[in-house]
Amino acid sequence: MKFLIFLGSARDSTPPRPARLGQRVSMMCHRLIADRAHDAQIIDPLDYNMGGVFKPHFAYAEGRAPQTLSDLAEAILAADGYVMVSPEYNHSMSPALAHLLNHFGASRFAWKPSAIVTYSAGQWGGARAAIGMRGFLSELGCLPVSAMSHLPKAQEILDNEGAWNSDSVKWDGYVGRTFHQLEWWAEAAQRQRLEGDTAATGAFNRDPSQRNAP
Repeated sequence: MKFLIFLGSARDSTPPRPARLGQRVSMMCHRLIADRAHDAQIIDPLDYNMGGVFKPHFAYAEGRAPQTLSDLAEAILAADGYVMVSPEYNHSMSPALAHLLNHFGASRFAWKPSAIVTYSAGQWGGARAAIGMRGFLSELGCLPVSAMSHLPKAQEILDNEGAWNSDSVKWDGYVGRTFHQLEWWAEAAQRQRLEGDTAATGAFNRDPSQRNAP
């Protein structure tokens, strides 16, 4: 199966020190998914020029969207599941991650699961950000699995290549529980997309009025 790992940070400077802890976390996630014989790709916001004015991919005329945005839209559509890696900003998810995801309609994420992996330089591991992410990802269409992974003091537990500095078996088991659920639900959703009737529930793909009560 194919999984996209969204790196929820666009900061590449110091402070913070060390820079780009999310990159370490994303590489760790990539390794664990690849170890399960799945295809994994890290989506880094720094690789995408979103421009100064917010304009989502679906707002462009046919064939007029920036190529990098269209390529990511196709990758999202082709994926079987997602890993959302986020630090915590004011008890909330990364604004860089929300900004990137908001460029795409829910129909591209629909009928696929997601996993929440948060981190911090302090003791909480981004757990408070994860609470809000559950509602955000549910509305986006990629329901998060119940097991979440929170990594406190990420600069101490992971090296620059995303390998654990110690207790690797325990950490692999901890994060692996999240990815086991992601894999299970992704397989089930993949089967239903091929064999089930996803149109029966009525996808919202025109305008917000489709959500209105009678």
